[in-house]
Formats: sequence, structure tokens, C-alpha cells
Amino acid sequence: MHHKHPGLTSATVLALMLSPATLGHHSFAMYDSGRTLVMTGIITQVDPNPNHLQVFFAPLNEARDQVEKDAKGEPVVWAVEMDGAALAARDGITVNGLPRGTIVSVGLHPLRNGHTGGGRGENGFYKCPADTPPAPGKHCDSVAGAMALGEGSLQAVP
Repeated sequence: MHHKHPGLTSATVLALMLSPATLGHHSFAMYDSGRTLVMTGIITQVDPNPNHLQVFFAPLNEARDQVEKDAKGEPVVWAVEMDGAALAARDGITVNGLPRGTIVSVGLHPLRNGHTGGGRGENGFYKCPADTPPAPGKHCDSVAGAMALGEGSLQAVP
């Protein structure tokens, strides 16, 4: 069989090979990478999405004795986007490793639109020992026996 446009066929094959990778990722422009919030809260859910694992948590107040609530009295829930589930699992960030009620601290780049979410980026993620919240105004990295899940530190950048 003789192709009239062999370059076109090669380009088509290349485009098809690259398209799933292109469709599976998105820009991180939705996060304000110039700002870093450090938050401590209680895990409400872990979504092990293979593309970007998401951890949902209800932030604790500064006294670290109750979760923050909205005007209706409902817990405020934040979502933090991680690496893919396989990469996050290497750091110990899994559904089984972070059951509901686990106290964690994370650094995240907040969403630019003001919604309650952000991307972890290269920031720290710490797990407090069971039933041991940090002292008022502190984070899990200050608690004896806390576990760092992956690399990174907890440093806020306003």
C-alpha cells in the first residue's frame, strides 16, 4: 500500500499517542502559587483519583478544639489536590493511611477564585498522632510523634 501523505500519517499517530496525556492533565494556573496557606484540620474524605488524589478536611480553629463552621453551622470543608494516587501513596497519603477523623496539617496554594481548595505543590503534609491535636496556633509538625508524609515544610506565605 502506498500512502500519498506519509508525513500526515505519522503526525496523526503521534497526535493520538500524545492526546491521552494531554487530556489527563490541567494547568495549575487556578492556584495562587505566590501564596501558601498552612492549615490544620480533620480529614473528612480522601478521593484516590489516579490523576490527582484529593484530600478533604475541615480546618480546626486557632484553639485547635473544634472545626470551623459556616454561617449555617455546618463544617467548612477544604479540598487539597495532591499528585496522582500512586505518587501520593509512596508518601503514605492513602485512603487507609488517612481515615476520617485523622488530624493533619498541610501547606497549600489556594484557589484564585476564593473557593475552599488548593494545590499542595511542594509544601509539607503532616499527620498528627491519633487524637492529638497541636497546641493552639500550632500545626502537626510541632507535635511529638507526628509523621511527615513526603517532603516539604509548612511555611505560610501571605
